[in-house]
Amino acid sequence: MARFYEQHGRRPGRAAGLAAAVAMAAGSAVMLAAPTAHAEVVDVNYQCKTPIGNKGAVSPIDIKSTADGGAYKLVMSFQKGVSSSPVELGKGAMKPSALIKLGGAGSGTVPVAGPPNDKAIPANTPIKISDLSGTYTPKGSGKVTFTAATLTIKALGTTTTCTPSNNPKPSLTLDVKGSGGASGSAGSAAAGGGSSGGQLPQTGPADSAIALGTLGGTVLLAGAAGALWLTRRHQRV
Repeated sequence: MARFYEQHGRRPGRAAGLAAAVAMAAGSAVMLAAPTAHAEVVDVNYQCKTPIGNKGAVSPIDIKSTADGGAYKLVMSFQKGVSSSPVELGKGAMKPSALIKLGGAGSGTVPVAGPPNDKAIPANTPIKISDLSGTYTPKGSGKVTFTAATLTIKALGTTTTCTPSNNPKPSLTLDVKGSGGASGSAGSAAAGGGSSGGQLPQTGPADSAIALGTLGGTVLLAGAAGALWLTRRHQRV
């Protein structure tokens, strides 16, 4: 067996080492290709303005994301109720919605909303907010943070607005890649000097010189071909 490896220039140890190196490289490639995301449950101190006065409550907030093509589906979860009603809220009487504030490479807010309550909520008990969902489509690339912002509860013709008062930290951080919208395309064209929108690139003096040189070469070749034809004609005569 040793002679076989000597004749073919291979050694078991060398082959095993090569296989291990290939496996490690493949593993590194998978790790590099995996999207970067960081999520954590954050306590948010909501101060709510209700039709019967101000109320406050702290609820842990969790924001998760799922990639969907060039967008991300966001789900905002409340682990505790943040307000209450002096009267019972019947099934379907309460409709929640909220805003998620973007930071880092993103700006603005993402609206999220949830279904009405699926069962009655007794009076003077914490209102459990259903999961709120929405879609975020990045316009640029980079790390974007997602932080709980204003919560709105509509019930029985009234509106309760709850605002975070403790300046909560982000519940989610994503490393996103933008789809290259109109603004992104314009920025790329300006930075790289490329053309977009089906327009032809502008030509300068260098391009004109090349065009004239090509034209001159064409005329020269045509003249040479004509002289060769005349020479052969005289020889035949």
